[in-house]
Amino acid sequence: MDAEGVLQEEDMEGSWTLLSLLASLLMVFGGALPYIPQYQEIQRSSNTEGFSTRVCLVLLVANILRIFFWIGKQFELTLLLQSVVMILTMFAMLHLCCTVHNNNRVSTKQHRLTDLNLHYFWSWSAFEDYLLFCFGFTVVSAVTTLLLLDSVMFVEALGSLAVMFEAMLGVPQLLQNFQNRSTKGMSVKMVLLWTAGDIFKTTYFVMNESPAQFWVCGSVQILVDVAILLQVLSYNSDLRPKLG
Repeated sequence: MDAEGVLQEEDMEGSWTLLSLLASLLMVFGGALPYIPQYQEIQRSSNTEGFSTRVCLVLLVANILRIFFWIGKQFELTLLLQSVVMILTMFAMLHLCCTVHNNNRVSTKQHRLTDLNLHYFWSWSAFEDYLLFCFGFTVVSAVTTLLLLDSVMFVEALGSLAVMFEAMLGVPQLLQNFQNRSTKGMSVKMVLLWTAGDIFKTTYFVMNESPAQFWVCGSVQILVDVAILLQVLSYNSDLRPKLG
């Protein structure tokens, strides 16, 4: 009887370990999954109207800051790897958007980072300008973090700032949808993927006792996801099938 109990306990531990591993893998790569259908849609249609590159700005800033937050307060390695994967995903989205914009451009005039024109901030023509901006932001963040690494208040503030940016992830898309009165390029399925991912992510934060900043961020993201879902349903309800 005791032997059977030990075997059952080992099986449960093995199952829990496997579930934990799967959850960690889903956390690392799950955030990037909703962007795959959007990437494919932009490739297919050669139209970026349904995607706001401001989303890339928000996620890049948030995840760069989160990496430095990890240096000051080492939480789960899974969340660090998630940030690296998300940064690479955003660069892939930006590269595609730049390619599509350049292929569709009628005017030969280009907007570059070196023009120092705030009107065209984050609307540059070359992908290299986005890389250069992120490199400069990373250097400034690194120097500041190294100088103030011993300050607990700074580290906590850095974490709060990182997740605040991430919590505002869907806001640029929300505003763009409202401004255009359209959710072209988006689908209910896509937004449901976002929402499901954020619900899973928030649950993961709570269960793994991640820093409070993370689950607060996740809760805000869920609310924004629901607002975007309502936009998709509202704007698409105005569409009528064309006759003839």
